[in-house]
Amino acid sequence: MAKAKTIYFCQECGHESSKWMGQCPGCRQWNTFAEETVERPKHASSERPGSSARPVPLSEIEMKQEERFTSGFPELDRVLGGGIVPASIVLVGGDPGIGKSTLLLQVCKNLSIQNVPVLYISGEESLYQIKLRAQRIGSFTDSLSLLCETNLEVIDAVLRRAKPRVVIIDSIQTMFSDNISSSPGSVSQVREATSAFMQLAKGLGITIFIVGHVTKEGVVAGPRVLEHMVDTVLYFEGDRHAAYRILRGVKNRFGSTNEIGVFEMRGQGLAEVANPSEYMLSGKPKGASGSVVACSIEGTRPILLEVQALVCRSNFGIPRRTAAGTDTNRVNLLLAVLEKRLNLRLGECDAYVNIAGGIKMNEPALDLGIVLAMISSYKECCIDEKTICFGEVGLSGEVRAVNMAKQRVLEARKLGFTTCILPKVSMETQMGSQMDVEGIRLLGVENVREAAAKIL
Repeated sequence: MAKAKTIYFCQECGHESSKWMGQCPGCRQWNTFAEETVERPKHASSERPGSSARPVPLSEIEMKQEERFTSGFPELDRVLGGGIVPASIVLVGGDPGIGKSTLLLQVCKNLSIQNVPVLYISGEESLYQIKLRAQRIGSFTDSLSLLCETNLEVIDAVLRRAKPRVVIIDSIQTMFSDNISSSPGSVSQVREATSAFMQLAKGLGITIFIVGHVTKEGVVAGPRVLEHMVDTVLYFEGDRHAAYRILRGVKNRFGSTNEIGVFEMRGQGLAEVANPSEYMLSGKPKGASGSVVACSIEGTRPILLEVQALVCRSNFGIPRRTAAGTDTNRVNLLLAVLEKRLNLRLGECDAYVNIAGGIKMNEPALDLGIVLAMISSYKECCIDEKTICFGEVGLSGEVRAVNMAKQRVLEARKLGFTTCILPKVSMETQMGSQMDVEGIRLLGVENVREAAAKIL
């Protein structure tokens, strides 16, 4: 019989210990150990495991090109690196109600139309509830099958018998194995379930999408080893009360992690936003101070954003500094640069910075947009609505070069902007002469003083 034993697991990295510790020696986090009862089976065979394993030289390994297949969502395919990779495991995380299950059910719809065998396994909803959600999304074909089950042994037998091409697990925290005595959602159960699905995906050639709940810190609940085991980790971001959603890749063994996909939540489900820049700039005020359009790069996609700033006299002894959508410490740094280099009395003022639309961006190229927005609000001057800017600002007040300057300028011209304020270094090294881009005037600046002179 297996002997029950109490072991302490780190909920961040999965480190095991026979006793409780305040700080994990693996990830150095505090108060992360949880007590669980596990069973350790005894090996009946005396043969050493792995005795028949043989190392293989690198030259003897045959290369074969894995053909990706589309999910029906170009935005999702972009984040995945060009499509769904066979026999891969994709972890999708996000806040409750953000649209994870809706997105994956729409992927099932697109795959079923392509006659791809899909199995949707739900541990949280009944078949009737899934049917109601599916009717809202649209029509499905018989290529999609539904299963409500949480037992890993039962799911293993079903997958080996049915052999679908794509499997959806909603969610990993509800799955459990009879071999482990702890409750579903614990560290041991989550790790065991992910390991079982990983073996099924690699052994049977099945692509598995796993839905993972997130903690209040915004990371997938359970040990961080869960993210190390899967091939791709995607996070669904955005305010659940807003219309837009952003799908961001934080890990991808088969592609870049810099790409994002933009979706809009509608009554029939999620719809792709083909032009995020136009969507983010909708509703921009005209003739208002403290507003400027900046350009950020996500992967290979330039996105135009409206940067808003409000600088006003403080009524208290300590001025308030608030930032929404960007780093507050970065805003404080830029305020110090303006006060030192332009002699602006910002130490007596409250400063509020907002990236319109609720999107979060931390690229250094937004520095120049934040600086010009704060100058515009402080001086009560309006920036031309057809002007766009981008560039990194250093502590000396210099405007430093950023990458992919030409792609940013072309995106601005496509949306009708006529003037672009950019680093002079980028204009000389990446743009060539000003005649290279027709229809938009390029203004190169070396420091924030020159940039302020362009808008005043």
